[in-house]
Amino acid sequence: MTGANPGDDAPPSLLDPFRQFFSFRRDVLVLSVAMFAFSLGFQMTGRYIPKYLNVLGASNFVVGLYGTVGNVISAVYPYPGGAISDRLGSRYALTLFGLVSSLGFLFWFVAPALGTLTFAGVTVEPWLWIFVGLFLAQAWKSFGLGASFAIVKQSVPPSQLARGFASTEVFRRTAFLFGPLVAAGVLYTVADFQAGFQIILAVAVAFGVVATLTQHVLYEPGDSALGKDFDGVGELVGDIRSMPEELKPLLVADTLVRFANGMVYVFFIIVVTEFLDVGLDLGVLELEPSVFFGLLLAIEMAVALVSMPVAASVAERVGLKPVVALGFAVYALFPTLLISVPADAPYTAALVVALFGFSGLRFAGLPAHKALIVGPAEDAAGGRVSGSYYLLRNALVIPSAVVGGALYDGFSVPLTTVRVSGSPTLAFTLATVIGLVGVGYFVLFGRELEAYA
Repeated sequence: MTGANPGDDAPPSLLDPFRQFFSFRRDVLVLSVAMFAFSLGFQMTGRYIPKYLNVLGASNFVVGLYGTVGNVISAVYPYPGGAISDRLGSRYALTLFGLVSSLGFLFWFVAPALGTLTFAGVTVEPWLWIFVGLFLAQAWKSFGLGASFAIVKQSVPPSQLARGFASTEVFRRTAFLFGPLVAAGVLYTVADFQAGFQIILAVAVAFGVVATLTQHVLYEPGDSALGKDFDGVGELVGDIRSMPEELKPLLVADTLVRFANGMVYVFFIIVVTEFLDVGLDLGVLELEPSVFFGLLLAIEMAVALVSMPVAASVAERVGLKPVVALGFAVYALFPTLLISVPADAPYTAALVVALFGFSGLRFAGLPAHKALIVGPAEDAAGGRVSGSYYLLRNALVIPSAVVGGALYDGFSVPLTTVRVSGSPTLAFTLATVIGLVGVGYFVLFGRELEAYA
């Protein structure tokens, strides 16, 4: 991969990440294009699933439970995915994962048609099929996290790691920009949310099948040390224990920030479409709340795509730590800022637009964050180090969404008659408090990567 010299004073071009990306070798390029297609499918659907669950009769606590199940899958899928890949080979494993993910989108599509069913006296509500689809749809993500880290680690000088990650992130997250716009366009055309969302799901199924066939035909894996056999739990424990000391303060802070975000992430659409019930009226064009939410996601990602390469370049001058701290701070502050927006003010829509633009800055620190993770690793251990890091972080974050759901909806204390009244304000404010604790910890104890010091 090619990149700009660290001392180059020319301002970063928005096309630089794409130029860098297309210098990757063919196997990485094909995998990344497939990742783009699946990301497009997820971004058209994933952020709308909480509202889809509500429409199918699920409570807000169940929405939080959905987020927690997603956290479990993110934590436990990568290692079994790697084992399957070792057994089948990369090409056939990718094809299998792609087909299973497409089947997950299909489950989401058919959930309303299945209706309420009864098996052996147990009633199965339609929204339960969304959980089945989640286990399937996430399959493609089980491949390649550690490998993608290792590829960038081996492809760029240590002082340009942030630029390297900016290249792959900007390309992949372009799907995060277009996906919500496609969803918003469909929902604007189709007045009924459920009918419109099922059209979106059908498109996601088509994207998944096409991406799977494309990668199966074009992907030609070569000999690589990245696919070494997994020796069992003992190797995993050893990788965790041997994690570089420099990563531990980052891991603690990152876990707190992500736990806070996980408490409220699945409720962003509920807050915009129900709690604030805010749309956009431009006179000649009126967007109801669900359509407006898709536009907000696109605005958020547009800011992210612009800010990531700029922040990666700035990191070469000021260091990785300040850039990562900025991203963490945006994560922490956004929930309280969003829930504090007045619902009926004439400027409500403008404030929400500004806040989602602000939220896009959390991605500015992502390339620098990934550089901090993989930077201290030995050249041949980038994949294992990053895999261990994300396994630990994601495992610790697992309960976040169900905790947020309980605080959002209220909950009964087990073995008592006590009922704790929850509220969106309570859940979102506590999320900000936890996030700010993580930011403070990172500022005090976080380490700078030596190449950027």
